[in-house]
Amino acid sequence: MKHWPSQLFPVIVLLVLAGLSFWLQSTVDRGETNHDGKFRHDPDATAENFTVRRFGQNGQIKYRLTAPYLVHYPDDDTSELKSPTLISYRPEGATVTVTGDHAKVTAKGETIFLWDNVSVIRAATPDRQEMVARMPDLTAQPDAGIAFTGSPVEITQGQSWVKGIGIHIDNNTSTLVLQSQVRGQYIRPGAAP
Repeated sequence: MKHWPSQLFPVIVLLVLAGLSFWLQSTVDRGETNHDGKFRHDPDATAENFTVRRFGQNGQIKYRLTAPYLVHYPDDDTSELKSPTLISYRPEGATVTVTGDHAKVTAKGETIFLWDNVSVIRAATPDRQEMVARMPDLTAQPDAGIAFTGSPVEITQGQSWVKGIGIHIDNNTSTLVLQSQVRGQYIRPGAAP
């Protein structure tokens, strides 16, 4: 008489070992990673007290970006700045200066994300007072001449003020649009307080 269970036991053990070997091999293959640093967010360069200038097609300076400290990251080709200052120049208009405590610049420099104590200052002209806008963060696209945020904004010009949520600034047309919850007070320049 033949004992089938005793003959099946070695076959079952071999199948279990084959399955475990397959599982172990797939686990080891998944764990292999490239350790060349390409996917780590480690800096590869720093700069102190730098200035970047961008010129228009006419040769006139379009904007200038300065900061006391910059760190560049190769994995996403971005740069992080401390205390950046972005000055935008217009031949027929007042300069606009944007500052913040921190900024991140995208790979090709088309977008600058500023945060913490951001201010936008339009310089005074003979017929207009200086205008100052303050907000917690701002996204600037200096080549396009625009900036925007969805955060609270407070704008002052002389004794006049306006507050709102969200702003879109177009430096090409010297306009700004507050998005919502706008309120303010206008006092004519030269009027007694």
